[in-house]
Amino acid sequence: MRIIVTRKLPDAVEQELVSKYGARLNADDHQFTRDELSAAMREADIVLCTLTDDLSRATIDAAAGARVRLLANFGVGFNHIDLAAARDAGIIVTNTPGVLTEDTADLTMLLILAIARRASEGERELRAGRWRGWRPTHLLGARVTGKTLGIVGFGRIGQAVASRAHHGFGMRVLYHSRHQADAAIEHRTGATSVGSLEALLHEADFVSLHCPATPETRHLINADTLREMQRHAFLVNTSRGDVVDEAALIAALDEGVIAGAALDVHEQEPVVNQNLIARESVVLLPHIGSATVESRVAMGRRAIANIEAFVENRELPDRLV
Repeated sequence: MRIIVTRKLPDAVEQELVSKYGARLNADDHQFTRDELSAAMREADIVLCTLTDDLSRATIDAAAGARVRLLANFGVGFNHIDLAAARDAGIIVTNTPGVLTEDTADLTMLLILAIARRASEGERELRAGRWRGWRPTHLLGARVTGKTLGIVGFGRIGQAVASRAHHGFGMRVLYHSRHQADAAIEHRTGATSVGSLEALLHEADFVSLHCPATPETRHLINADTLREMQRHAFLVNTSRGDVVDEAALIAALDEGVIAGAALDVHEQEPVVNQNLIARESVVLLPHIGSATVESRVAMGRRAIANIEAFVENRELPDRLV
């Protein structure tokens, strides 16, 4: 079995891939072009890919008659892979769910606190040498404790955020999701289901997005849904960038429709909208929701578990198609 890895991975993961399978690594961590991806698919039995890889139908079709039989995705999200095209080409696709939940939930709470308490504004002021000392009305923010958090998408990460918010900050937690969680999960997380997205947006002081990127969720947060939010409310996104219509978000911030936003993901990654960068009422991070050593090593080992199952002709634990 020949394996090609498209991005640099944690050392422990790369060492295991090389020692077990002689995998070819991406030593300089450059992003593969479409031609490089197609070539990798023609050369290898398994491609260990990541969310930066353009595995669209065009890329997969360009590798017509490819040798590849498994795309082992390093990550939970898979909107960069055309699953229908992979299925048509007879290619299995897997992902790495369940191992980045805690760290992404931690980062969500970081963003909630940072935007509410104007932490980024304060740090920029201090680093620029503009701080004139303590004063009673300086950088007044919003309290988090006891407020209402609305969670859109109530999978593993949404549930972990709810638990932190409710038990750690005494927040009232509402959620809207395709499927209502069972009573035990609601009790454990302190969360209450809301029948519609609009109802959740009306109630929440903070809205946190945890839904997958699908055709149905593209621009789920748009001009109309933003107008359903309260004027003092904040939007937080650690899911996928295209869930939010950034042009509509910028307009909503300009018009005072909402108070601010905190984003770890961006609609045109790695390009970040300059109109968002220019705003003090926005906290921006470079897609680091799962960026801990523990999560990234666990993601790699989960990908390896799928590769091992494929090599040994066993059922793959995280098969998507």
